[in-house]
Amino acid sequence: MKAATPVLGWDCHNHLFGPYERFPLAADRSYTPPEALETGHAEMLRRQGLSHAVLVHPSAYGDDHSLLLSALDTHPHLRGVVVVRPDSPLVQAGLGSLRARGVRAARFSHRSGAGTNFAGSAAIGDLQALTPALAAAGLHAELWTDCQVLPDIAPVLRALPFPVVIDHMGGFDPKAGPDQPGFRVLLDLVASGKVWVKLSAYRNTVGLDPALAAPFQARLLEANADRMLWGSDWPHLRITPVPDVADLL
Repeated sequence: MKAATPVLGWDCHNHLFGPYERFPLAADRSYTPPEALETGHAEMLRRQGLSHAVLVHPSAYGDDHSLLLSALDTHPHLRGVVVVRPDSPLVQAGLGSLRARGVRAARFSHRSGAGTNFAGSAAIGDLQALTPALAAAGLHAELWTDCQVLPDIAPVLRALPFPVVIDHMGGFDPKAGPDQPGFRVLLDLVASGKVWVKLSAYRNTVGLDPALAAPFQARLLEANADRMLWGSDWPHLRITPVPDVADLL
């Protein structure tokens, strides 16, 4: 039986890649990341002074969750988020066994202008179609969205029978300020207690002053501090220069 370790804190948004000779990427992927191995992940947590982490399945692996499930089976300090559609192999095999292996959620991407296999308008339909199976399996939903589309899908999120976690602080527009309509919708969802938000702002301020994120974070904390999560987004895919996790935290 795997031994439990004391919980010093959680980083709720990380990805693993490789080693590629054992866990090759999907042939039809849209990007090719450098390897991000379990040893580097452990060092990253140590630098933050954290003990536990949530691994999110990356789209570069397509439907192949072998790396994620292997890591969960090996390390009791990890939990996982899968990416599925109604016709995905994991769904066809049944989601019921995933929670026992450390999976806690399924992620859906619904962003304005999104063009990957796991994004776009179909994602909300997939989420609704999979809601009974997710609820029965004891899983919640995670959503990579943005403030442009959030007002349209908020009624769907409010009606779900489980919590929703929003990635990357809702994909706000840093130049539009925290009173932009979509961010106000996010604040309402957070205040209701229905939605949790990952406080990882840097993807929204790439090429801009990171201080622009401060008023957005302050408004989220004011709305409901108990619904905030930390997510470093390690290994910071396609971001230059690569940020330091300790500095981000």
